[in-house]
Amino acid sequence: MAAYPLPVRSSQGHLPAPTAAAPRDGDMSLVNLAARQRMLSQRMVLQTVLATRGSDLHLKAARSSLALFSESHAKLVDTPRHLDTAVGDSIRSTYQGPAGVGPTIDAFIQQVERTLELAERHSPRVEDALASLVDITDGVLDALNTATTAFDQLGKAKSETLMKELAGIVASIQTVAREAKVVSFNAQVMAARAGQHGREFAVVANVLSGITNEIDGLSLQAVSLAGRNR
Repeated sequence: MAAYPLPVRSSQGHLPAPTAAAPRDGDMSLVNLAARQRMLSQRMVLQTVLATRGSDLHLKAARSSLALFSESHAKLVDTPRHLDTAVGDSIRSTYQGPAGVGPTIDAFIQQVERTLELAERHSPRVEDALASLVDITDGVLDALNTATTAFDQLGKAKSETLMKELAGIVASIQTVAREAKVVSFNAQVMAARAGQHGREFAVVANVLSGITNEIDGLSLQAVSLAGRNR
């Protein structure tokens, strides 16, 4: 039988209280959601170990963590339905391809559930189930790392696309600003030729020139921001 971690007791001999439940998905980004799965998997193993030692509190906590883990896993697996075909196929392959991590994660979920059921019934088979669970822990961590990397690459690709779109918008703004500068300069020349009659026209031309200078400054800030994000 494989060795597995023993519960750590306090100086008073009590089992440590269950850790607080992780936050629900909410607006969590996909890469953060995938990364959280790694933390949850380790939390579940510890909680399950303590549950098999007779802690009802940890049994309840483990079931709560398992529910959250399973819910998040289902959401991540379903992600390709909401993405462009090429990107969606990449994530789908990560989970369901020939070397996909989906079966490994599914097996982990099933083993946790099986071990918790045996612990709840105080079955003598719980020790073997727990040993099997600990044996697959490294494998599921590798699988979760692979999934996190895939979502990280997805996030970077989306960021690159956004930056390219921003750069295109900034370039269009700069083109309009240059054209406005030409108009402003021509208007100032015409106002000067008109003398006294062109004073009001000159005021408008000067205001337009000021606006184009502001546009230039803002567009340069946008370019700088896009460069830092890149």
